[in-house]
Amino acid sequence: MRKFVFFCILLITAFTSVFSQNTGNTWRDKLAPEIRVAFDRGETSDLFVVFREKADVSGAWYLHGKSAKARFVYNRLLETASRTQANAIRLLRDRQASVNSFFLVNAIAVGDAGPDLVRALAELPEVSILAPDPEVNLDMPRPAPLTPADRGAIEWGIDKINAPAVWALGYTGQGITVGGADTGYEWEHPAIKPHYRGWQEQTGVANHNYNWHDAIHEISPLSGDSIPDPANNPCGVNALEPCDDHNHGTHTMGTMTGDDGQGNQIGVAPGAKWIGCRNMERGNGKSSGYIECFQWFLAPTDLDGKNPDADKAPHVINNSWYCSYEEGCTDLAVMELMRIAVSNLKASGVVVVVSAGNSGSQGCGSVSGPPAFFEESFSVGATESNDTITGFSSLGPSIIDGSFRTKPNVVAPGAAVRSCVRNGNYAHFWGTSMAGPHVAGLVALVLSARPDLAGEVDIIENIIEQTAIAKFDTMNCSDNGGQNYPNNTYGYGRVNALAAVQKALDFNAVSTGEPAMPGVNVYPNPVSDEAIFELQHVSGKTTLDIFSVDGKRVFSKSWTATSRELVQVSLKNQPEGVYFWKLTSGNMVRADKLIKQ
Repeated sequence: MRKFVFFCILLITAFTSVFSQNTGNTWRDKLAPEIRVAFDRGETSDLFVVFREKADVSGAWYLHGKSAKARFVYNRLLETASRTQANAIRLLRDRQASVNSFFLVNAIAVGDAGPDLVRALAELPEVSILAPDPEVNLDMPRPAPLTPADRGAIEWGIDKINAPAVWALGYTGQGITVGGADTGYEWEHPAIKPHYRGWQEQTGVANHNYNWHDAIHEISPLSGDSIPDPANNPCGVNALEPCDDHNHGTHTMGTMTGDDGQGNQIGVAPGAKWIGCRNMERGNGKSSGYIECFQWFLAPTDLDGKNPDADKAPHVINNSWYCSYEEGCTDLAVMELMRIAVSNLKASGVVVVVSAGNSGSQGCGSVSGPPAFFEESFSVGATESNDTITGFSSLGPSIIDGSFRTKPNVVAPGAAVRSCVRNGNYAHFWGTSMAGPHVAGLVALVLSARPDLAGEVDIIENIIEQTAIAKFDTMNCSDNGGQNYPNNTYGYGRVNALAAVQKALDFNAVSTGEPAMPGVNVYPNPVSDEAIFELQHVSGKTTLDIFSVDGKRVFSKSWTATSRELVQVSLKNQPEGVYFWKLTSGNMVRADKLIKQ
């Protein structure tokens, strides 16, 4: 545990270093450490070109309805990226470099950038930092031997969270779309084919436009091929229809929507439709691929990657993957890009469900891989069939970013979960990868009961948290003991589909013209002397704390807030670096970082 905490301190220190670099006077100050080392050695790098300007999507708070939010966020992001990336894209195309431009985060992924190109990019004044785009591998769940499709009962996890009682009320996820970012999907598997949004049962024809995207454009060097030939992958690259090169993705989708009509009732929301994006090549991925899938979900495209349509975005995305420190995701500038991606998706009205990770053996603070530890992610731990936490399920708090926020948010079944895999088979897997899909399916059930809540992400997440069955542990992580509620083992508890749907049905209709939930905007950020905290629809007893990266509280204020107000915070006497703020009001908690320069 001590070693793990030390790693986290190193990462927090690196975070401060990375984001202080872009205030320097020379182009070398913009190079992240890995890029600088490669530059000095004359080597090429796969990298992100990250731009200074970030799109302001805070206006989405004032909009209601998923479509309105999605269009607003998409337009803001696209305008900012198109305007600020123009010079860099022109430079890259003149040099015939590979270009993967993102608008979800204001960045460009560039492959095999040599020293001359690195310097030319870093010299652009609009560029903030050049960060690495590392290859990483997925911490796969433990599988059991494949079994034939002869089961004739509802799977234990589906029954445990009380999903069948919701079906009995008439809510099966109908009208809702779930998205999956994973190793791909065997879309013709009998358990998930009827539920694929691209399948038209009446005509017997599949339309994969806007329903499938492949973010795998090359063979990963981590796959171990002597020759990186696309033919070595059963799906190849740039697949034009859903394909799974591993089993993991098909398994997760089965838990969300699977039902073959022949007794294999493996999915929480069999009435929902699904769409998918492949972000790993045989279990190996890179940050640019993860972000590419996130971006596609915000505004799905046709198979040529054109004509994006935000109205076709899913209501919820399952992410049964994470990029850990041990797996190479060490650059915190890249982690920040991923956090921005999740934040912008959430602003657009999409619930982002993330598996908490399988590092529970490391003890407290093991929810450490992005995107699991982000405030914006709805993180899920894994339980056994007896409702106790599994030995592998990662524990909070989130110490890697210095926030010490409670994680996971909730827990769900994740041991010996039976679902579909390739070649028409079924298998039992263990992992928080199996728990997350239970919660993504639950979101679909809630929204099928209350479609008017679509896009109201905080409301949906709060309903699931508040109706979870509280669970407690003897493990005391941080200052949040295992007997506290929520705690860093179970979060708010094991999800309860029936209670969540009933609470949703009782929820007041969302009125137009007011923000959906309380919000906090901080500006300017980075800050020089004084930061302004703009509180929107925050009322009651409220506390604002600001901490330095070593955990020292440098500011604290408690007061009774009234709807909307501005709080001025002076950091004039504080040294430059990264700070973390936390605002608590009633059951609401908001936390994020603040840069002093």
